Order: sequence, then C-alpha cells, then structure tokens
Amino acid sequence: MKAVQIGILGFGTVGSGVVKLIQENGALIERRLGGPIVIRRIADIDISRRRNVDVDPALLTTDAMAVIDDPAIDIVVELIGGHDPALRFCQAALARKKHLVTANKALLATHGRELYRAAAAQRVSIGFEASVCGGIPLIRGVKEGLVADRVRSITGIVNGTCNYILTTMTESRRPFAEVLAEAQAKGYAEANPSLDVDGIDAAHKLQILATLAFGAYVPFDRIFVEGIRRIDASDIEYARDLGFRIKLLAIAKQLNGELEARVHPALIPEDHLLASVGGVYNAVYVVGDAVGSLMFYGRGAGQMPTASAVVSDIAEIARSLLQDRTARSVPPPQLSDQDADIKDMAEVRTCYYLRIMAIDKPGVLSRVAGILGGNNISIASVIQKGRHEQSAVPIVMMTHEAVEGDMQRSLKVIDHLDVVSRETVCLRVEGASG
Repeated sequence: MKAVQIGILGFGTVGSGVVKLIQENGALIERRLGGPIVIRRIADIDISRRRNVDVDPALLTTDAMAVIDDPAIDIVVELIGGHDPALRFCQAALARKKHLVTANKALLATHGRELYRAAAAQRVSIGFEASVCGGIPLIRGVKEGLVADRVRSITGIVNGTCNYILTTMTESRRPFAEVLAEAQAKGYAEANPSLDVDGIDAAHKLQILATLAFGAYVPFDRIFVEGIRRIDASDIEYARDLGFRIKLLAIAKQLNGELEARVHPALIPEDHLLASVGGVYNAVYVVGDAVGSLMFYGRGAGQMPTASAVVSDIAEIARSLLQDRTARSVPPPQLSDQDADIKDMAEVRTCYYLRIMAIDKPGVLSRVAGILGGNNISIASVIQKGRHEQSAVPIVMMTHEAVEGDMQRSLKVIDHLDVVSRETVCLRVEGASG
C-alpha cells in the first residue's frame, strides 16, 4: 500500500503532540485517507530530552537538513517556531519540492509572501491551519468554506493569554500585574509576555487571516498594534457599568476598497457573541455578504488542539498524494503582487471610552468637553465618581463616533492640562452604534 512519508522539524510540545496523534489515531487516519501517514524522521536540537510520547530512537536526529534532504520524505513539518533557522529550513524544503506544513505564525506574517511564491514555483503546497487559533478549523473555513463569499469584516479574540488575563480581571477585580503573574504560574503566559500582552501575537494571526479573507497581501508593518498593559481594573468596572466588556480584538474591515487592520483592546457590548468568550478560548466573528454572520470558537492553543490542526494539514496534502493528483493546492491570495490598500489608523472612525484623571475643580469637565468639541468629537455620556478636592478623580466618558486622528490630537491637549494628573486611558468601542 502506498504511504505518505513525513519529516518533522521540532520535537517540542506541538511536535510530540503530532507524533502522539498519528500514533494513536493512525488507523483512523488511514481509513479516511486510503493510505497511511508514516513518520520517517524527526529532527530536534535536543533528542535526549524526555517527552510524553515514545518513538524509535533511530528516527531522531539533530540534523534538520538530513530530514529535508531525505528523498523519501514527501512532507516537511516545521514546528521550530521563530524566524531563524525556521525560515532557512522552510526555504530549503520548498527548494527540494517538499510540501510544507507549519504552525509558525510569526514566520508567515513576516515572510509569508516569499514562501508562498516559492511553493507556487515548485508546485507544492503549504499548510498552515495551526498558525491561527490552534485547533479551530478557521483557515480552511475561510479559504474553502467562504470561497464564493465576499468577506466584509473579521473581529477576533485570537490570543488566549490576553483573554485569560482580561477575563480573570473582570471576574476577580484584580489588577493586571497580579493576574499576569498568575497566568505565568499556570503556564498560560511566557516568562517574557511581550509577544502576547503587547498584541504582537494577535497581529501575526490577523495578517495571515486578513490576507486570506480579503484577497490581497497585508504587510505586517501596516497593522496597528496596541496591547493590554494599560488596562486597569477600574476600566473593566466602568465598562461593565456602561454595559460593555473589554477584550483584545484583532479587527479587519473592508469599506470602499480600503482595509482596516488593527489589534487593540476594545469595549464590546455585553450582548455581543464575543463578550461571552472567556478564559483561554479563542473566537473569530466573520461577516460575509452572502453567508451573513459566522463565529468560529474553540481552544486556540495547547499541545493537542494545535497538533490536531497540524495533522489536518498533513492529511489534506497526503490525500492528494495518495490519489496521485497533479494539481497542488496553494493559497492564491498570498501570491498576488498587490498589497491591500490599508487605511491609515488616523483615519479610522470608532466610538471611544476615555478615563481622565483630573483634579475635582469647577470647570474641569467643560474644559475637557471644549477640547473634544474643538476636534469634532461629541460626548455621549459621562460618569464622575467621588468628590475629593485637590485630589485626582476619574472622569469617564463615552463619545459618539469620531476620527482617530481627531481623538489623538485632543488627548495631547487634555493630558497637558494643569488639572489632569496622568495620561488618559483611551479605548476604542466595537459593535456599538455611535
């Protein structure tokens, strides 16, 4: 019986999960595909480390190129992560006409175009289902399920670490630093959490997803990125009082030929589907012109959910090989020479939440309102708690829809007022009319 041979680069958490899944469900996969998937070689920098899966030591090597150069291997599975040496190994695999499966969102977000072009030139496939939202079949859903649809917008909770932190802050009323430390202790956040809490991981995923959904390449450096470090427990409480929840959102919207691409914390109405997504779970809300609204929901990370997505890509390519198909499925949107027309963040229109820490004196609110009004921003509602003369008290405002550039100009003036004690917290609002 014909078999598909794979080589794995990286035998860490996800790599060992892939091996475990193929070992445990190999017979099921074989029945579904019409032939077996065989693990031929596994490369890792440390092959002596104990793992939660047993493999024949003869399969292991520290030489990644020995895997890539093996003529019997049909599919190379890159699970190293990062940029170097992962990029070099992926390029080498494609140059040798190997199909490629990767979970490397950072690599695809910054070097995807060159890898997609290399795959097209060699007529081989790249599978990357695991690069966005782990075990959720999102990439395939957008690439294939919505092939006849025109996507209008994508709004997603795509980083489980940030969602865990914000959910826990909401439920326990504890400060960011304390909840972050808890997330690190539980293994939900890295020792250096910047990739997650500063929004970079979410931006990597948005780049991949938006490029697929909107049919033109989205340069990573054109995505606006803002993290959650400045979110205070009080902001979560005020948002709750106003009928909102705070989430880190990855947003892509197309209007009049321009694409908004941005990652930032935002208030969403508490009755929105995304507002109820808690803990480490991910969810992506997609609106299409034919299908209407869809939501993809599930675990966005973890060993076995991510391994499941990796094996789904291996299986898709293997099915073509077992059926001797000559045509290869490469994702055409990324191959376009055209970049998406990205709207400058300064031109984006949203409603806003503001928390201004100001000395409680007569006339402060009118001064702030005057600055906002002078920049074409109107106030929808105000919350002011406490009376502590000569002490800073929070003034919380919700605005009607306004232009980002106007808001940023207003904040520069407001934060320099002699009655304002610290930098204003400004959060955008999604899913609410303004």
